[in-house]
Amino acid sequence: MCGIAGFIDFSRRSDKDRLKKMTDAVIHRGPDDSGYELFEHPKANIGFGFRRLSIIDLSPLGHQPMHFNEAGLTIIFNGEVYNYAEIRKELETLGYSFRSGSDTEVILKSYAQWGTACVNRFIGMYAIAINDEKKQQVVIFRDRAGVKPLFWYMQDNLFLFGSELKSFHQHPEFQKKINYSALSHYFQRGYISAPYTIFENTHKLLPGHFLVIDLQTGSTATTKYWDVTDCYNQPKLTLGYDEARNEVERLMISAFQYRMIADVPVGVFLSGGYDSTAVTALLQANSSKKIKTFTIGFEDPKFNEAPHAKEVAAHLGTEHYEHTCTYKDALDIVPQWADIYDEPFGDISGIPTTLVSRIAREQVTVALSADGGDEIFAGYQKYFNAEKRLAQLDKVPAFMQGVISQLISLDTNADISNQDKRSKLKDYFAAKDGVRKFDIVSQAMTFHETQMLLSREIQYLPTPFNEGDLLNASNDLLSKFQATEYKTYMVDDILQKVDRATMSTSLEGREPFLDQRIIEFAARLPTDFKYRNGQGKYILKDIVHKYVPKPLMERPKMGFGVPLETWLRTDLKDMLMDVVNEKNLREQNIFHPSKAVKMRDDYLAGKPVEFQRLSYLFLFQLWYKKWMS
Repeated sequence: MCGIAGFIDFSRRSDKDRLKKMTDAVIHRGPDDSGYELFEHPKANIGFGFRRLSIIDLSPLGHQPMHFNEAGLTIIFNGEVYNYAEIRKELETLGYSFRSGSDTEVILKSYAQWGTACVNRFIGMYAIAINDEKKQQVVIFRDRAGVKPLFWYMQDNLFLFGSELKSFHQHPEFQKKINYSALSHYFQRGYISAPYTIFENTHKLLPGHFLVIDLQTGSTATTKYWDVTDCYNQPKLTLGYDEARNEVERLMISAFQYRMIADVPVGVFLSGGYDSTAVTALLQANSSKKIKTFTIGFEDPKFNEAPHAKEVAAHLGTEHYEHTCTYKDALDIVPQWADIYDEPFGDISGIPTTLVSRIAREQVTVALSADGGDEIFAGYQKYFNAEKRLAQLDKVPAFMQGVISQLISLDTNADISNQDKRSKLKDYFAAKDGVRKFDIVSQAMTFHETQMLLSREIQYLPTPFNEGDLLNASNDLLSKFQATEYKTYMVDDILQKVDRATMSTSLEGREPFLDQRIIEFAARLPTDFKYRNGQGKYILKDIVHKYVPKPLMERPKMGFGVPLETWLRTDLKDMLMDVVNEKNLREQNIFHPSKAVKMRDDYLAGKPVEFQRLSYLFLFQLWYKKWMS
């Protein structure tokens, strides 16, 4: 629902024209309405901009920026608070009246009543900015799971914020200096971990946090109001399996039905896998109307989930839409990649996610995705593979691991086309806990390898993978993997991918599994309710089998894949040569040209290459050409 952008300019140079350009840069997030307001404060000019995708209360009464004049408050808000009707009733008993039927007005008056503590009542996805004239502060909130993005920048008395980085490029005083240490994150994992971004002095507001900007002093302060680590550190529940399964099902039904609240058509992305089938099955079983479901197929059977999804849809009785995409459909997304993903982003499954969003947008304005199931219920095979790998490597006594790490010497001139096993082993044996070791065995490149690729000096930037010790002894290794990826991979890869893909088509994507009540309960369940007999997502699968026969569900997981490794040798070879060539690389002065060009040439010659590294380089170069050239 929408896009927001704004500024607090303590030099008082920013005007409404700059605000309009920043806001309209995200018109794709909100094509239905717009609002731009400038506020004069003795110390700063404040700009609030809003692009609306009308979802709840389609009338002009839902227009933003929205004011509550008696309290001196103004709000812009991207997202949804699903339990707004219940909160509204509570506020009405406290004497508040309402002009609109929107959740925006409920948020505004909740803040008037409870201050920043209001956010503890919200079930939803949101990025909220409130100008509080009486307290002389601006407060910005981000939802607990990080479904909705929020970027901010502070330099030379200028504060910028927005749903996407592209808004910042519209302000002439934004200094787009690359953060090379954050770029190392990108080459290690394919995304840049919050709170870092590709630019210096630019940040992602962490999920479950709010930011206060003091208009008198210009200072900023960030406060955490929710953290999944706290959920995992609660005492584990002692209830029986059947009771736990029933409660998970009850919570999912409530969470999924909340995500159907809208005054516009709503559908579900259905792949035929367990997560999307769970969403579809529970919604259809509790609805008298046919749920609209959407699937895309591919010509290549290795990537085609459409037949499985069709069978599931037929069994559940949904109104099913299927579209077979050609390779040309997918290829045509590549030149648009850097516009959709305006920060370097390496997850190429953003292509099919964008395609299915385009198909769904022809029928609905809101689509439910099913992300988070693997993190919550332990579904990723990589978790179990990592446990085995750690068990093998940790046969080396702990007291010896640090010694071995120090003894391993690294070649600074090593070929980076393929994995430097010594570098990975050195990092592994230097790591202090299983979470950091999990990160190391999962990385596409080690920090040392990114040092060899990049021509700039970089520093190591810590992430939640360095905070495994914050998870207490009640958590086994699998639980620690889950908790950490809920704060890293899920937020900065999966949710970023879905938000940008859906919003690029003016489609609101919702995440029913990411209702905080589900993770707050599931985090306290015994591990063997989630992983049993070599099978992940055990309790979730058990629930799905109540609605869909097990034989219909049991198939290898495919995921959204596209054959980029083939395309860069064929259809996209010219594009690869255009952006990864010695002339460009020398002019950029970011990479060591000889190492980057060798990786490209080895790949084109059919020699063994870690292709993920080359794909990250290619996609970064597309980004650089769009935003830095």
